[in-house]
Amino acid sequence: MTASTAADTFPRLLMQHARVRPGATAIREKDLGIWQGWSWTEMLQEVREIAAGLLQAGFRRGEHLAIIGENRPRLYFTMCAAQCLGGVPVPMYQDAVAAEMAFVFDNAEIRFAMVEDQEQVDKVLEIREKVPHIKRIFYDDPRGLRHYDQPGLASYEQLRALGQAYTKERPGSVDEEIELGKSTDVAAMFYTSGTTGNPKGVVLGYDNLIAAGDAGAQMEALTSKEEVLAYLPMAWIGQNIFSYTQWMVCGFTVNCPESATTVSADMREIGPTYYFAPPRVLEALLTQVMIRMEDASAIKRRMFHYFMDVARRVGGRLLDGRPVGIGDRLLHGLGDLFVYAPLRNALGMSRIRVAYTAGEAIGPDLFTFYRSLGINLKQLYGSTETSVFVCVQPNGGVKPDTVGPPVKGVEIRLTDLGEILIRSPGLFREYYKSPEATREAKDQEGWFHTGDAGYFDQEGHLKIIDRAKDVGKLADGTLFAPKYIENKLKFYPTIKEAVAFGDQRDMVCVFVNIDYEAVGNWAERNNLPYAGYTDLAGKPQVLERIRESVEKVNADLAGDPKLANAQIHRFIVLHKELDADDDELTRTRKVRRRFIHDKYDVLVDAMYGGRSEQYIETMVKFEDGRTGSISATLKVNEARVHAPMKAAA
Repeated sequence: MTASTAADTFPRLLMQHARVRPGATAIREKDLGIWQGWSWTEMLQEVREIAAGLLQAGFRRGEHLAIIGENRPRLYFTMCAAQCLGGVPVPMYQDAVAAEMAFVFDNAEIRFAMVEDQEQVDKVLEIREKVPHIKRIFYDDPRGLRHYDQPGLASYEQLRALGQAYTKERPGSVDEEIELGKSTDVAAMFYTSGTTGNPKGVVLGYDNLIAAGDAGAQMEALTSKEEVLAYLPMAWIGQNIFSYTQWMVCGFTVNCPESATTVSADMREIGPTYYFAPPRVLEALLTQVMIRMEDASAIKRRMFHYFMDVARRVGGRLLDGRPVGIGDRLLHGLGDLFVYAPLRNALGMSRIRVAYTAGEAIGPDLFTFYRSLGINLKQLYGSTETSVFVCVQPNGGVKPDTVGPPVKGVEIRLTDLGEILIRSPGLFREYYKSPEATREAKDQEGWFHTGDAGYFDQEGHLKIIDRAKDVGKLADGTLFAPKYIENKLKFYPTIKEAVAFGDQRDMVCVFVNIDYEAVGNWAERNNLPYAGYTDLAGKPQVLERIRESVEKVNADLAGDPKLANAQIHRFIVLHKELDADDDELTRTRKVRRRFIHDKYDVLVDAMYGGRSEQYIETMVKFEDGRTGSISATLKVNEARVHAPMKAAA
């Protein structure tokens, strides 16, 4: 790299960090209980070797390279190695079934793949019969693969050795390829979750990603001293922005947990300063907290609830630097000593300077809970097509029901129907091989049509109502915002997922998934035997607990003049968990509401038809590819609705 060349691509940023902070830790991985780290210099050396190996193996500029697995340093190194050669990494969801991956491999004409382990190797080998252009498959973890001898299959170490030999023959060849890179080159491609139809490849350039990542970094004054935990799917743009793009922009340290089951423990050990979690993760953490409190002594439970009431009243005000009376300050100080600080420590959030949540709308109650603990949690609005950063709540100006004002450089316009349109430096180039879809999403003036509905409040903060296509009205004209209702339900630890119906209907009805762990814990403590999810979900005692939560949500809705008539009248607790493998959720855990409506139409008809119960048999897919069925007679439950509260004079 010449002295005059700007660090405007990820490989050049890597070279810059290796020069400026050579001995600083770039990335860590916990393996067999021990944290192992790579400095920026060590990372650059390994990336060069992998890039040389790919070059020797026939990988060429402009090609796509699949990345499949949990967060692992070697997968990140391979992403950067592909970019060194002008290639385009395409991360995929590690829990996707082979058939889903086949579409991406075929659509992106992928010849090369770097995968984590035997499970992912098996998937790629399975689809190679349908996608014969897959040429080389490299893997990180060799366990279980000793006797595999399929053509084109090799380990990461073999690829690295190939690169080392190639570098001796042609020293400087990788750096020559890096020199050819431009800021306008395609940096990566991310496939949308595909809530309707096949997923689309979102093409993003270095200029898009770096501009968005840098805008967020400047806003939060991020430095090379930050610690980040990389635990979300690599295929999700949010994970990539926080643990790759901003990592390269800022030069901080990324930490990869040992496994999905050790994330909580690893987070406590690392103590991240910069953290990102979608609402579903925050919901799960809250559920764990409430389970632990139910198991605690009566004195501890009373102390917890007393001080949490104090925290909800004044915690957010203190975090925002607003005035709080001396009495409340003293109470909050005691609460911090006995409740908040130990709880932050148990969650691994003691050192967090700034935390974001995004991916879908978060319930105000859940959001307020974390901020009341003293955790600087803020809402972020964006999408794959916008390189994430569109709106961010500023410090001191955080509201539970908005996503903040636009980030510097972002323009937002609202249509007459309230749809949000966006123009920004982070806006995607196109949908890969889909010019018609690109034209539908991005107009001639460069405005991206998000499909989200919202409006600006008096302070210029954007408020997201819901997906524009999902927002509707009840038969009496009352606003129906299903996601808002669903999020209120999911605040309760007994409820893991909810799906609301009501557009053009005379009332709102919902499907509910119980949280199996939380409800199972409660059942065991109350000596309530059960024989699995379906049995537990149908217990009268469980249905009564869900009814209590639904009626509390109705009480909240009764206080909102716009939504008072959108209270929940009937609900069904489903006999199975909604699952991405059954196409009911996307890989990012978003509800496919219309699909669920059609799949369970007999249950929807039962709720609106006034029936007291309904038999249903549902086909399910297992992880090994087999199919089966689950049947049950489900009770249609009535919920008490409240009279709308009159607004204060």
